[in-house]
Amino acid sequence: MARTLLRRRKKALSAEDVMVSDRPKVRRAVTAAALGNTMEWFDFGVYAYLAGTIGKVFFPSSSPGAQVVATFATFAAAFLVRPLGGLVFGPLGDRIGRQKVLAATMIMMAASTFAVGLLPTYASIGFAAPLLLLVCRLVQGFSTGGEYAGATTYIAEYAPDRRRGFLGSWLDFGTFVGYSLGSGLVTVLTLTLGSDGLESWGWRIPFFIAGPLGLIGLYMRLKLEDTPAFQQETASAQAQAQAQAEGGEGEDEDPVEQARQSGHGRLKEIFTRHWQALLICMGLVLLYNVTNYMVTSYLPTFMTATLGESDTTAQLLVLGTMLLVALSITVVGRSSDRWGRRPMFMGGSIAMIILAIPAFLLIRNGGILLPAFGCVILGLLLVCFAGTAAATLPALFPTRLRYGALSIAYNVSVSLFGGTTPLLASFLVEKTGNTLVPAFYLMVAGVIGLVSTFFLHETAGKPLRGSGPMVETADQAREVVARSRTEAGRHARDVWLRLWHPRGGRDQSTRPRKRDE
Repeated sequence: MARTLLRRRKKALSAEDVMVSDRPKVRRAVTAAALGNTMEWFDFGVYAYLAGTIGKVFFPSSSPGAQVVATFATFAAAFLVRPLGGLVFGPLGDRIGRQKVLAATMIMMAASTFAVGLLPTYASIGFAAPLLLLVCRLVQGFSTGGEYAGATTYIAEYAPDRRRGFLGSWLDFGTFVGYSLGSGLVTVLTLTLGSDGLESWGWRIPFFIAGPLGLIGLYMRLKLEDTPAFQQETASAQAQAQAQAEGGEGEDEDPVEQARQSGHGRLKEIFTRHWQALLICMGLVLLYNVTNYMVTSYLPTFMTATLGESDTTAQLLVLGTMLLVALSITVVGRSSDRWGRRPMFMGGSIAMIILAIPAFLLIRNGGILLPAFGCVILGLLLVCFAGTAAATLPALFPTRLRYGALSIAYNVSVSLFGGTTPLLASFLVEKTGNTLVPAFYLMVAGVIGLVSTFFLHETAGKPLRGSGPMVETADQAREVVARSRTEAGRHARDVWLRLWHPRGGRDQSTRPRKRDE
């Protein structure tokens, strides 16, 4: 028992253990990471709003309903390769650095999105046209497999512990700004060019804009340094390897440790030692992304193709919802720093189960006012998850495995459940004729999210796993060190009392004396 207690003695932090963030670097890191997400979701917004037009251009021989399903099938195909991208880019980011991998994913995303605008139509080259569209979507999906997990990891490892929720929410702010820009551009093109002009050549314009956006994002990412947490982890690993080499008098590295540091060894460690965190992450990602893709990708088509609303009405309603989310998302992120991540996810999950059906009942009433209220409800539900996810998910995994583990969990969940949401929802609505199917879909996601949140440990204000505390100022660093020394002193006293009073321990030493004592 004495040995166990002595091994568990709490060591006080030193000044070197506490990292002080550099505000200009944090600002550049957040901006560069968010810009990549903006470009990714600019493409999603364009694709969702142009689903009907793309169906006519690349699948002209099908019926209108089949065109929508075929378009969303091509959309969903990109998500099938996202886990492959996560398996490649995630462990690579843990080995060579976050910044290099994020620069590579930016190049691939920009090039593949720009290429869609150059594709010939079905009328020009026949069946080869949809095949080329599919290839572009697969490249987009592969690159995106390393994008969101890398961007969240990058921001989380740069952000001070007390502000991780607020700074992380700017990543998803970029998501909805990108979607709003893409959908807003399509709305303007629809109003100015009309359906014929849009179908003839106007649909290419939004994809051409992805090229300049990608170059700007690439320039910003190439100017960044790697995260302090990754640099600290790399320095620690190098020091450990050097110590082993010196201790072994020049012998080769331990084969067990060598396998552990390899890509295969990291993957094995993720699945054997962190499977619980993987499942929790997948559940939370499912909740967030089913809601996200239901609102952003499926809702415009649902209102036009299923409910018969005009394109302009549907586009303006969803665009307004995205602007609401973008304006409120950083408020939610700041609130998660104050109240915690678990309350935000749990409250949003319960509200999803209760409010999904009322929201879709309002949306299918027709007109403007009632559907607008329904869209507001969905937007407020979405922002509960969007404003909290970027700070919650990276904290589930240790630094040396964070990028890889998060890439795998995030992309598998998005591929199986998030990206397929528009396809499954449109298919089920067409087969059953029940326009409340999307609401039932959201309720199931809410139940899964609630269960996942139940097993989630609170991480607000705490250091990331495998990293020391991250603060904003030197004064805060001194405060953390002083508090750590106080806690270590109390812990040492408790260990001492347990060694000398194994039965009573601390309680025996602190209980009040009786009068006859």
